[in-house]
Parts: sequence; structure tokens; C-alpha cells
Amino acid sequence: MDRVLPQPTPETQHFWDGCKAGELRLQRCAECSKSYFPPRPFCPTCGSRKVETYKASGKGKLWSYVINHRPRPDFGTEPHSIAVVMLEEGPKMMTNIVDCPQTPEALQLDMPVEVKFTDFGAQTLPLFKPVGA
Repeated sequence: MDRVLPQPTPETQHFWDGCKAGELRLQRCAECSKSYFPPRPFCPTCGSRKVETYKASGKGKLWSYVINHRPRPDFGTEPHSIAVVMLEEGPKMMTNIVDCPQTPEALQLDMPVEVKFTDFGAQTLPLFKPVGA
């Protein structure tokens, strides 16, 4: 199945290179120390252009989700989650939760999750799974 994949830009290339290397890379402001996502050349908190890239822990908590039951050519016919994970470092990231049933009973808010890099050929995506799954 052909999944629609994000296209890297000069501002996001470091993030996608990190995913390919098995690292979840975030940016942090050198002025105010805030971490943020998605990647951009300036701090969304203070506007400084003094930013650095670093390897994040890859851990977080399920912050919000919906279960999509509508079939899509790039996801198949099975239900799948569209989720927001609150990373340990602070930023929120939109993703999918994998390696667990796609039901409200299994997808508990605040459950600990960890990154699982999945290679789709042209791109490696950071999906998340329950810790220990």
C-alpha cells in the first residue's frame, strides 16, 4: 500500500535524516531553552534564531486521539489512530499509535508511549507504541 509521505524541506531535513537514523530529533532555543516541534529556523516562544538540534528521548504520553474507521487507500481498511503525543521534552507531535488494538479500551489517555521508527521506503516515520509493546 502506498502511504502519502511528508516531503522534507530545508527546515525539516535534519528531522527526517534523524528518523532515517533511528533518532527523534527536536530543536531547542539557545536563548530561552524551550524545545519545540515542528522544526523551524526560529523559536516560536521568543523568536530567537539561535536554535540547536538534539536527540530527544523518544518517550511521551498519549495526549489525544481519534480512531479513523473510514478506509483510505494509503492506510487500508482497518481502523487506525490519529494521535497527539506529548513528548517528555514538552512539545506535542501528531502521529499514529501502533502495536496495540485501535480501540478506546486500549488507547488510554496519558498512557506511556515510545517512538517506533517505520520505514516506508522513501521516508521513515516516527510512529508511537505503548511502552513495552
